[in-house]
Amino acid sequence: MAAMNTIDRIERAVRETSHYVKRNLGTHAGKRGQTNPSDEVQTGADVWSDDLFFDALAPLDGVGSYTSEERSETVDCGEGYAIAIDPLDGSGNLASNNSVGTIVGVYDRPLPTSGRDLVAAMMVLHGPYTTMTVARADSDVVQEYLLRDGHNERRGVFELPEDYAVVGIAGKPIDRSEQVNALAEDLQRDLKLRYGGATVADLAQVLEYGGLFGYPKSEVYPEGKLRIHFEAAPLAYLVEAAGGDSSDGQKSLLDVEPGGLHARTPTFLGNSELIEQVEAALGGG
Repeated sequence: MAAMNTIDRIERAVRETSHYVKRNLGTHAGKRGQTNPSDEVQTGADVWSDDLFFDALAPLDGVGSYTSEERSETVDCGEGYAIAIDPLDGSGNLASNNSVGTIVGVYDRPLPTSGRDLVAAMMVLHGPYTTMTVARADSDVVQEYLLRDGHNERRGVFELPEDYAVVGIAGKPIDRSEQVNALAEDLQRDLKLRYGGATVADLAQVLEYGGLFGYPKSEVYPEGKLRIHFEAAPLAYLVEAAGGDSSDGQKSLLDVEPGGLHARTPTFLGNSELIEQVEAALGGG
């Protein structure tokens, strides 16, 4: 029972911090930072939001460690769950005032570890309004909340629609493999192209309308772009709990073994039939 209470506290802290982020994000939208441990340019909002979530999550009873996309090393917090967080996914969208989000994975083992050790995953989307989607090991549904005016309203239960309508595959065709380009061309014949550059926002389209989101390996990102601990595994946990599937091109993202804290992986998330199509097209490679 104590373990579940810890997840309750983590979920509550993420919701409350997300309210604060939404109210104050504009103040930090134009500030530039340095380079994060993944060699990507930070915005001031990345650093600010990371500090906020650290202050909210690290002191919680039952949280054993805090690892962020914005930090090179894990912070030891005591005994308990390992938190892995992308505090502000899609922060490059801030300059054009487009959607950003937060991704949280709660692991039952120290990092690095695979997604099979996740006990909860949370995804916050700051769009025209703010929503939070939660999958937990102690629940058989994926719950969505509307975060508004400091309050949290249950908005509904997420299940991927059986019919699918949208597809978004990242990267320039010139940088992608012939197999990925052929797959993308095939899917785009029947599905609407939806890709906005913020993983949370793009995946939200898939959860709402059904379809496929993909970030394959490329010339620019030979190991894939998304980080396993902070993005790929938590989102895979959430999508699989909602009735979909995930893949790195040959197996579930939950089975990918990270080689380090900031390890990356090719990432595909969506309806099971489309994931099967991905794996067939990529030939298991």
